[in-house]
Amino acid sequence: MAEFTFLKGPADWWRQAVVYQIYPRSYADQNGDGIGDLKGITSRVPYLKQLGVDAVWLSPFYPSELADGGYDVADYRNIDPRIGTLEEFDVLLETLHAAGIRIFIDIVPNHSSDQHEWFQAALKAAPGSPERDRYIFRDGKGEHGEIRPSELVSHFGPTAWTRITEPDGTPGQWYMHLFAKEQPDFNWDNQEVRDDFIKTMRFWSDRGVDGYRIDVAHALVKDLKNGHLPERQSYDVSVMKDDGTDDLFDRDEVHEIYASWRKVYNEYDPPRVAVAEAWVHANRRARYASTEGLGQSFAFDLLGTPWNAKKFHSTIDYQLKAADETGSSTTWVFSNHDVIRHATRFGLPESALANLPKWFRSADREKLIDKELGLARARAATMLVLALPGSTYLYQGEELGLQEPLNIPSEQMQDPQWFRNEGSISRDGCRVPMPWTRTGSSFGFGPGGSHLPQPEWFGEWSVEAQDGVAGSTLELYRKALKLRKGLVTAEKLTWVKHWFNPNVLHFVRPNGWTCVTNFGNKPVKLPKGELLLATADVVGGKLPANATAWLKA
Repeated sequence: MAEFTFLKGPADWWRQAVVYQIYPRSYADQNGDGIGDLKGITSRVPYLKQLGVDAVWLSPFYPSELADGGYDVADYRNIDPRIGTLEEFDVLLETLHAAGIRIFIDIVPNHSSDQHEWFQAALKAAPGSPERDRYIFRDGKGEHGEIRPSELVSHFGPTAWTRITEPDGTPGQWYMHLFAKEQPDFNWDNQEVRDDFIKTMRFWSDRGVDGYRIDVAHALVKDLKNGHLPERQSYDVSVMKDDGTDDLFDRDEVHEIYASWRKVYNEYDPPRVAVAEAWVHANRRARYASTEGLGQSFAFDLLGTPWNAKKFHSTIDYQLKAADETGSSTTWVFSNHDVIRHATRFGLPESALANLPKWFRSADREKLIDKELGLARARAATMLVLALPGSTYLYQGEELGLQEPLNIPSEQMQDPQWFRNEGSISRDGCRVPMPWTRTGSSFGFGPGGSHLPQPEWFGEWSVEAQDGVAGSTLELYRKALKLRKGLVTAEKLTWVKHWFNPNVLHFVRPNGWTCVTNFGNKPVKLPKGELLLATADVVGGKLPANATAWLKA
């Protein structure tokens, strides 16, 4: 491995950082095989620097059979050869660091791929063996073990248990998988599992990785004591216990694991940081984000918040107070690789938002989208959260204002959630490769087409179509991120009450940086101050509907 010059700086560099998520298979394809790769990402570092982000987060790039978009990991300390090599990763990391951009990578600790060498060894070993103890194998019920061990559903289908064939050819034990059957769950009661992930953390930290996004961070520890097996028919947070004793999720013991990771993180200068993907009760989020734990935890509240000033206000207040209590900083996110792009969501009526799977599977789903309204609100929402204390996580393509591609033929879809769970959406739309140019077989993504079909309208939303164009969403993001670097200040704000207009959110940061968002459908008068930036044209001192403005006193 090459010697690296790691990015130094304050230990808390991440507290108000802007982090840009890259889905590697869909960002940029250098070798023309239709799949994004590390060389492609490296070629786009100048674009990322010009955009003005502080860090990038790479979704999984590990060897994988793509049973779940790369979240079925076959080797945690290697690169999928379709995406690149370790040497190419090193070049990417060095190039990012040279541009002043840090890097987060995805860690997937709840489950591996069924192609992982450990799981393959478990299939060849006997029941009760050390190889099987790394996973959750159990005997079935019934006279011949033909009944699954417990009534536990999977995120991607009717059961979270799959039966194996033993080495002698007879029907054998069952293994647990909370997601696809190709994603067997690790047994985190096994010390060897814990030790191996410590090894993985050191492997990537030694290469210069600055931070980690922890997938399904709340699910690692399960109650398996004395032969007990969890049962669950729903994964809604509402059915999860909120006291740390749930059978499957958010058990208090999981924080022992993260405390051990924190010791590793603190061995580096600056200390490594992690952000938890933890779908837990709001009162349970704090421990994941503590200084003894990972450092941050995603606050997904705004993902489901409709365009409403009162609801935004209460959500923002709650998240800021929770962060203040833990000593962490909160996170703001509207889009990622798992959800409908927010430019589309904000263009839907509340009736559709209340049941997105029903809307997604309806024949007239596109007719319900007001794309112009959705884009206006998406731009306004992003500028609002960029003005807030805390870090903001952006998703590739949102800086172009991309709508969700909704017409991917079923035979070209790849998401197991779509095929195995009738009550869900497909996540393929938000993973369609980036449009870089107006024309070409894949709009500049690569010379050999793209692994998911891009819609015809992508060219007019491409980087080329927006680069340097006044008022474009890309230029709005660039200006906002540049201004933000000079305006970021103490992690406090003061709300300004608009007694006669409940559709206005108005706050001031300690250095006089003022943010006003108009959630209503009529223009509102802006306060006095120098207008720095607005998501829509300000005429006569009035901010249009569905718009945000920044001012400096």
